[in-house]
Amino acid sequence: MEWAVLGLFIFGLIMIYTMWQGARAQIKYREEVSAGNMPVIEEVVNGELERWRTQRPPRQVPLSVWNGVRAMETVSLDTNSIHVSCNAEGQYRMAEGLWQEVSSPLQEGMAVAGKVIELLLYEIPHFRPDRVQVDVYTTFRDPSGSVTRGRILTCSTDRERARNVDWDSGTPKEIIDALSGDYESANPPENPIINTAHLPKRGSRNANENN
Repeated sequence: MEWAVLGLFIFGLIMIYTMWQGARAQIKYREEVSAGNMPVIEEVVNGELERWRTQRPPRQVPLSVWNGVRAMETVSLDTNSIHVSCNAEGQYRMAEGLWQEVSSPLQEGMAVAGKVIELLLYEIPHFRPDRVQVDVYTTFRDPSGSVTRGRILTCSTDRERARNVDWDSGTPKEIIDALSGDYESANPPENPIINTAHLPKRGSRNANENN
């Protein structure tokens, strides 16, 4: 009995020490980020981007939107701002033997950009940028038939403007408009690629149910 109590006591000490060490590390990260230590800021940001790439989509976040988050790449980063690029693809479904567009690349791009901005402003530990820019691209065929990428939306905003956004119930377009996103001058492609990798093949059980 005494050995069991001693073992529990030692285990408790180890747990307390581990938690204390973890708290010290977090405090150190916070101090270094506040001091503008760029290598630490890059480590924190890259670590969080990698975590988003590997985690399952949060509840109520469509897979197509989370795939855009997973494709996020850092364009530039400093002590007070971050600029990233990401991808968005139109969504399609099979109906009467034909692929029909469910949402356009631009509609998906607005949803992706809104989620990316929310994550960058509020979900990176210790790093709270005042300015965020997101460029959204999609794949399309140019007049020669070659596959290329084109920018369909860019949104450069700041924390002050984001405070007035209804993140919970606003539509993607309402959020991007509130953040002064620019999609009018982005020259959306006329021939987007139909990305059907996530869709059932014709003749499968799910495809037959949709027809």
